Amino acid sequence: MIEAVRSKPVTGRARGEALPEVVRLRRAEWAFTTRRVRGGVCGVVLESTTPKAGDLLLARVDAVGYHSALQLPEGRRKHLFIGDEIVVAYGNRYAPNQFEAVVPKTLGPCQLVAAGGVAGKALSWHASVSKSATQITPLGLLTDPNGRPVNLRDHALPSVDRVTAPWPLTIAVVGTAMDSGKTQSAAHLVKGLTLAGLRIGYAKVTGTGSGGDTWLLKDAGAHPVLDFTDAGLVSTYLETPVEVQRVFLALMAHLTKLRVDAVVIEVADGVLQEETAALLESTVFKEVVGGILFAAGDAMGAVAGDTWLRNRNLPLIALSGVLTSSPLQRRESSKATGLPVFSRQDLAQATKAMSIMALAKRPGPEPARGAERAQTLREGLGTALPAATPAVRSEDVTSDVEVAP
Repeated sequence: MIEAVRSKPVTGRARGEALPEVVRLRRAEWAFTTRRVRGGVCGVVLESTTPKAGDLLLARVDAVGYHSALQLPEGRRKHLFIGDEIVVAYGNRYAPNQFEAVVPKTLGPCQLVAAGGVAGKALSWHASVSKSATQITPLGLLTDPNGRPVNLRDHALPSVDRVTAPWPLTIAVVGTAMDSGKTQSAAHLVKGLTLAGLRIGYAKVTGTGSGGDTWLLKDAGAHPVLDFTDAGLVSTYLETPVEVQRVFLALMAHLTKLRVDAVVIEVADGVLQEETAALLESTVFKEVVGGILFAAGDAMGAVAGDTWLRNRNLPLIALSGVLTSSPLQRRESSKATGLPVFSRQDLAQATKAMSIMALAKRPGPEPARGAERAQTLREGLGTALPAATPAVRSEDVTSDVEVAP
């Protein structure tokens, strides 16, 4: 992200002479989570302060552990070496099969807790994690021309308060837990729908900043591909329900504005994870989503998910995920729930992907126009969301989302 860094004029320096910290920023490797930062970085400051989720920092690698490579914005994985300097973002992480981590209270040594570029204090980790977390030492927070810390929120997609087109038909992929097959199911469903001639938008609305899902969905044919980092969050763990719903609506608004034929969204982790559960139970989620494809690791997980979702009147339409590797598990889950079960290979077929679309329902109330819709969004999120002044119509917003020719 060299273009993000610019020198700040300093009295007494020769013209064209860069500040040392600016040189270091230009030479550092910028992580995937920083990909939207395209300007306004002027320096680094190390002072006694409490970092916030989303704050960008320059850090030095002190010991290479579990995450031995850093995902870069362009898709390459940079192998880490002791002494490397990297630009990442502070964030919380919830990963049952890897690390639980939180933003530390100081700028002291911490850990790289996600390959996408998340710095945090590791609290716990799965027993299968055989190496300790990669150790890093912050060298300072990145600052803007006014000396304020640079945060991902400062570089988010522009807000959209008004949506003048109906929500597209939207299928949500949720599951029992991390690694239950959600992303693979979403990618193969996207592939099948694109083979059927549809233009599919994709959004991952919760989770921890990582490039793997983004690149996979692009390879599957989704366009555009968005996630919560585009809405200004490095992760959604420990965010309030109102903030997660804001992210969901912001991503949906941008996809709707770009006139995709349908949307596939993914909600990270399992339905029992706090932020995931709060989003699924929200009014705005039920208003927008027309069908749920549930990924489970086994038949019992599928039955539990079916019960959980139906008890909340959520539109579960089919099963998928790791369980489809076993013909017996497929048979058990289908018999117990009465739902169709689709493997990855099934989802990637145009006819079967379209059959899933046929099971989903169009969103109930279409987005209202003008001030009525803006007020509806605010009411759906609760009083904690302030009214926008002035309101912005979606057609008046210049989106940073790249549109295919």
